[in-house]
Amino acid sequence: MLNISFISSLWFKIAIAAVWVGAIVLTAELLHRYTTTDPEKIRKVVHIGTGQVILLAWWLEIPAWVGIAASILASTITLLSYKFPILPGINSVGRKSLGTFFYALSIGILVAWFWQIQQPQYAAIGILVMTWGDGLAALIGQKYGKHPYKIGGIQKSWEGSLTMTVVSFVVTSLILLAVQGNIWQIYVVSIAVALVATALEAFSKLGVDNLTVPVGSAALSFLLMEILQSSL
Repeated sequence: MLNISFISSLWFKIAIAAVWVGAIVLTAELLHRYTTTDPEKIRKVVHIGTGQVILLAWWLEIPAWVGIAASILASTITLLSYKFPILPGINSVGRKSLGTFFYALSIGILVAWFWQIQQPQYAAIGILVMTWGDGLAALIGQKYGKHPYKIGGIQKSWEGSLTMTVVSFVVTSLILLAVQGNIWQIYVVSIAVALVATALEAFSKLGVDNLTVPVGSAALSFLLMEILQSSL
């Protein structure tokens, strides 16, 4: 027999996450339609805001299948939005990029991986390094980036890359501290994640960093913590 209270509780949790994401997307669309806000800044509102849903999913203990299903749905919608004007506020930045699609895909991959092994903190690290690190790096780089550099035709700024490094370190440290307590391994892992995430972001094309940064950061933090803790 189905547990009615469990189903009701699950739908309530899903509703909370859906309302959060819906509010962020709606805000972006309103900004796009009724203000002169720079489209890239609108994208970063969505980029940073929607990424926090991973914390809700972790805190509310939302099952993995919900996150995977949401990722598939979001990935499909974003692919369609590149051809049809479904979400112009998110994709109207005047450059070719599959970043929104990779963003949705990365959440599904990390939830499928780390929820299964009951280590959701690493999924949170991957997503939040991408959302806060990459998001703030882009905003800081555009506004304060006075020292540009190029890698294979990709132009970045040292100010933006430094922001990516610092934010990635802080995000990784805070999450691991909350779960593991204050142990020295956390800082070693956080430095490694910060450097690798910055490199992955710097070498990105067509928005692929929205896949490589979260998956790479999550995988590296997980593997390094396993290695360092097992060596004690």
